[in-house]
Amino acid sequence: MSNRKRPGEFSEHIGSHKRRSSTDHRAKFRRGLFSTESLEGERASYRTSSPYLHGVITDLIEDSLLRSVREEILEHLSFSPKETDIYKIHQSGDLANLDGLDDDSLKLLPSLLTLRDALYSSSFREYLSTVTGSGPLSGTKTDMAINVYTPGCHLLCHDDVIGSRRVSYILYLTDPVYPWVRQWGGSLRLYPTKKYKRQDGATIKVPSPDYAKAIPPAWNQLSFFAVQPGESFHDVEEVFASKDPKRNKQRVRMAISGWYHIPQEGEDGYQEGLEEQLAAESSLTQLQSKDDEHDLPKANPMTYADVTGQDSNGSNVATARVVSSGPVTPNTGNGTHDAHSQTEPEEDSLTEPEIDFLLKFLSPTYLVPDTIEELNTSFNDASSLRIDKFLNDKYAESVRAFIMSQPDTLSSKTSKIEFQTGWTVARPPHKHRYLFMLPTDPDPNNQNLLAFKKKPVSPVKEMMTTLLPSLAFRKWLHLVTDLNISSHDIRARRYRRGNDYSLATAYEEEEPRLELTLGVTPTDGWEEDEEEEEEEEEVEEEDVSDNSDTAEEGPVPVLADAAKDKISEVNEADNNGASEDENEAEQQEEQDENDSGSHEKNPSTTPENEPGDNVGGYEAYMSSDPLPSAPNSFSDPAVYQSATAGEDEDDSVLFSMAAGWNRLSLVLRDKGVMRFVKYVSARAEGDRWDVVGEYAVEGDGDDEDDEEGDGGNGDGDGEGGEGEGEGGERRIEDDDDDDDDDSTDLAEPVEARLRSHPDSDSGSD
Repeated sequence: MSNRKRPGEFSEHIGSHKRRSSTDHRAKFRRGLFSTESLEGERASYRTSSPYLHGVITDLIEDSLLRSVREEILEHLSFSPKETDIYKIHQSGDLANLDGLDDDSLKLLPSLLTLRDALYSSSFREYLSTVTGSGPLSGTKTDMAINVYTPGCHLLCHDDVIGSRRVSYILYLTDPVYPWVRQWGGSLRLYPTKKYKRQDGATIKVPSPDYAKAIPPAWNQLSFFAVQPGESFHDVEEVFASKDPKRNKQRVRMAISGWYHIPQEGEDGYQEGLEEQLAAESSLTQLQSKDDEHDLPKANPMTYADVTGQDSNGSNVATARVVSSGPVTPNTGNGTHDAHSQTEPEEDSLTEPEIDFLLKFLSPTYLVPDTIEELNTSFNDASSLRIDKFLNDKYAESVRAFIMSQPDTLSSKTSKIEFQTGWTVARPPHKHRYLFMLPTDPDPNNQNLLAFKKKPVSPVKEMMTTLLPSLAFRKWLHLVTDLNISSHDIRARRYRRGNDYSLATAYEEEEPRLELTLGVTPTDGWEEDEEEEEEEEEVEEEDVSDNSDTAEEGPVPVLADAAKDKISEVNEADNNGASEDENEAEQQEEQDENDSGSHEKNPSTTPENEPGDNVGGYEAYMSSDPLPSAPNSFSDPAVYQSATAGEDEDDSVLFSMAAGWNRLSLVLRDKGVMRFVKYVSARAEGDRWDVVGEYAVEGDGDDEDDEEGDGGNGDGDGEGGEGEGEGGERRIEDDDDDDDDDSTDLAEPVEARLRSHPDSDSGSD
């Protein structure tokens, strides 16, 4: 469930409702569409559709009208890239109110205006209401967008439920000369749901990680469905890039998409209080969608306990026996836990046995006291740390050899993966989808995994079971961060290209958590060369200076040059939210190469991805502050700007790290901070691999001490003693938290320090 804004959306409360109601718009549609035979046929098809009720109408609009609409868009509109954790698209200019344009401006878009009036005419609204059984639809409140998907663009799983929406639709404007080929991707994919009983007895629906139906785009095709809370889950499959750049010019998935809403006050069918009721139901469904009772993977923190080995002096050596699992006992406020709480590291340096143990895995450089001190300073300054070449060469090579020995591609079917391999698919897809492996086998009774289990322990598994949960590594973390670690939750992850992602979620616990990511992705191409980035920045600066009179601030979409001076500025649309509707299909034969784009009047207005565009797969931490790009509404907290955006609009990115080989990140995450892994494009050279750990922190000692006016220098019982409160000045935290007490007494805001730190990437990779 998502209440995200659909990019490029313009919401209109049109003053021309009388024109739509009084004019017969049936001639604007395909001949015979409104016949009884056609209507009954569409109703029957809709009622028998699955995985949930939906419809597809081919050749909806009179062909010459729709061709004129496409020509107007190509000639008079330009598109800007827009990217968040859930989508990557190009959006049209901000056409908030077509009727608000002056006469000269309207003359440039007559067909688009005619199409808008036809789609929201009383005759077609009645037709669609009859087919879907949705009830009356509003003709005064319209929601429309022009969105363009080029190779690499996508929209991830969501259900479109927001407020007063009743029917969601997409009208495709793909090239009428060169028909869309299914192998190009871009299909609307529908996800089935399964009912579960919650512990409180309530029934919830959870979408499957696998889609059940894919509807490819086609010229003049309308796809639609009634918006159903917790059920109408769908996505838009990535538009796949061709190895031949000429073919990519054909792969432009253009569509007008939007929603029909419930009748507004003054319209037939209006029900007082219904919109508020639907909003309340939508909010309730959203809350239920956050329930993680049926999510995978589940949190499984393990507490440290008695050591299994000691040196002659009784010092902790390597590994700890796990004595309990499940929720970690909450911090009591004085830095202590229950009987399972761990003995805090007593030494200020690693012992010889601990060094011997860690040398089997880590680069020797990171075990040198001077280096550890430097890492400690960096972490304390920034709340985060990034370390390259973390594993020693010998062990890193064994990890690389293991990963490269694995199948390059795996099935996209969850049941097949979990039946034949040691991987489990993370779910539900409106939160995340990737493969994960736990330190212990997910199902020890699965006889089909016997062959898999009999293989020697892989180095990836060894890191999960031996290195990362060890007392020696816990002590190393303490020396680097000054934090006292009480538990660990570790798993390996594999993000399949063209399939997997983790959408932005907020950390909701009161106590901060140390999060570790050890990237072991052996393939290249995940981030642009630094020199290329610098050159691009220089070129951008020159472009801005050369066009200072016409430059737009940030990524504001603009009209093409031919119309730029003729279209007056219009009022901003009412943002009724949400994403778009569409996704992926199975693949078919490749179309023969054609001379693409030659028939376009103004192909320069059509966006296209360059081969050097990022392929996703990066991990990012985000602030949930409103963004300057949405001054009149609280923006989706996961929104961030792509590499083409201005610096003023990527302030919400606190830390990011591209997928890469043998690099470690440590982040102290506070309440409210968002985290996501961007969808891995099918264009990536391989899958993203990593091992992640979540380490609970005890003895933080900053809350109560800060309230006493110590400015973060508390006398908690943590390692800091009477000095600096543990973690109090080093968290990655959301500045929008009103409960930060005296955190403003700190010398410098955490986010400001983080963004200025050289180890932090304040943008997309």
